[in-house]
Amino acid sequence: MILSDGTLKKYMEEGSLKVSPLCEQSVQPASIDLRLGSHYLVVESSEMDCITLSDEIKYRELESDTLTIPAHSFLLATTMETVELPDNLTAFVEGRSSVGRIGLFIQNAGWVDPGFKGQITLELYNANSLPIKLEAGRRICQLVVCSMDKAAEKPYDGKYQGQKRSTGSRVFLDI
Repeated sequence: MILSDGTLKKYMEEGSLKVSPLCEQSVQPASIDLRLGSHYLVVESSEMDCITLSDEIKYRELESDTLTIPAHSFLLATTMETVELPDNLTAFVEGRSSVGRIGLFIQNAGWVDPGFKGQITLELYNANSLPIKLEAGRRICQLVVCSMDKAAEKPYDGKYQGQKRSTGSRVFLDI
């Protein structure tokens, strides 16, 4: 079940769901708007001839309040907010419709598992034929929180737990 604004506020007031720093206008009828941070990662293509699932990917870090993503380009970004989900809630991140309508596709590789704590890394792709200027602090996506039928027996404790800033792929650590 997707949580309503009233339930989201209740869980945040109780402290079981944490989103910080939170702006009052961020709570929407069925989601919480998250803002773009100022840290980015770009694949360092000059140091690799191919990306594989077995090798660590080389990234170039960028820190800026504004960044222009060229047409048909990909980069990783982070949310300003740190999110902490209790063991009985899960969430997914959706791009805001207004942002998608300019050709900026936002993904976070799917699901935010129960028990996750950290900033959320966003995968951004500019599908437009023009560059798009990004600005830190702008509402970029929304966190849709769902109630589970019961608390997870094994809450998330994976390779992205506690991430700060944009975090590159760690798929090479998979067994």
